[in-house]
Amino acid sequence: MLKFTNRYRNSVLILILGSLLGACASSPATEPPDPLPSWNEGSSKQGIVEFVRDVTDSDSEHYVAPAERIAVFDNDGTLWAEKPVYAQLLFIFDRIRAMAPDHPAWQTTQPFQAVLEHDYETLKATSRDSLAHMMGIAVSGTTSEEFDAFVVDWIASARHPVSGQPYTSMVYQPMLELLDYLEANGFTTFIVSGGGISFMRPWTEAVYGIPPERVVGTSMELEYEVVDGKPIIHRKPALHFLNDKSGKPVSIERFIGRRPIMALGNSDGDYQMLEWTTAGEGRRLGMIVHHTDGTREWAYDRDSTTGRLDRGLDDAAAHGWLLIDMANEWNRVFPAEEPE
Repeated sequence: MLKFTNRYRNSVLILILGSLLGACASSPATEPPDPLPSWNEGSSKQGIVEFVRDVTDSDSEHYVAPAERIAVFDNDGTLWAEKPVYAQLLFIFDRIRAMAPDHPAWQTTQPFQAVLEHDYETLKATSRDSLAHMMGIAVSGTTSEEFDAFVVDWIASARHPVSGQPYTSMVYQPMLELLDYLEANGFTTFIVSGGGISFMRPWTEAVYGIPPERVVGTSMELEYEVVDGKPIIHRKPALHFLNDKSGKPVSIERFIGRRPIMALGNSDGDYQMLEWTTAGEGRRLGMIVHHTDGTREWAYDRDSTTGRLDRGLDDAAAHGWLLIDMANEWNRVFPAEEPE
């Protein structure tokens, strides 16, 4: 058996330790994974990361307690595509077509006739009040459970008229990453949309991770009654609250009860929500998705009838709001798309 002196053993240990230290010194430290890989390096990504760092660092003068880290997002055009027409409107059209056999007069009554004949030129010229009336009829008379089932079935089977993809594939990958990033840093995220609250709530948790109690939107009148001993809530063909423009800060105050410190939108319908958010004290962040990518999505702003961005485009710099240039700042738009 070989025998080693203590001095020899110590020399070997020193050599081994030196080799290990040398290997450690020559190996770079492992970089943490990028939480926003679909965002190119630029002013928007930098602004987000710096803002989150400032409000979550307990040693920072801008530190915000977790309970007050509220971030609000518009939905249409901000979290998913809104062109060529709002998804909810297509859902309403499909509901009208399904109900048509029980309403023969619709065959010759506008705008129902245009829906049944797929006459979108006539529908484009239809007044907002007429469309709202039709939408009220399409959702009225159903219980909460029945309407949820209609929405869930539609969102699972409907296809986008341009891409042919399910609507749940038309969400923006960079925004999914941002939602996860904020939640991981102690934020509570809300949807504050002009879309119908009853249309969004059945699927937002599965798609965005935002549960129904954190969805604020346009609502119809509801009524509680007991039918055959069973309590139900059903919808009435009347608008309760339009959650758009100045209605958004009002609904934030009414349903959330805290002024957000971060807000994201894409149109002038979000102007007041951004204005209300960023006017508060302390560190704030307002951002606007600017649809500049006519290749991977759509390019539109001032002259668009859907998601019109005019005043917000002019005033963003004065308010300190960041414009997210979709074409240049997102290397991937949709989840199924290969990163550039």
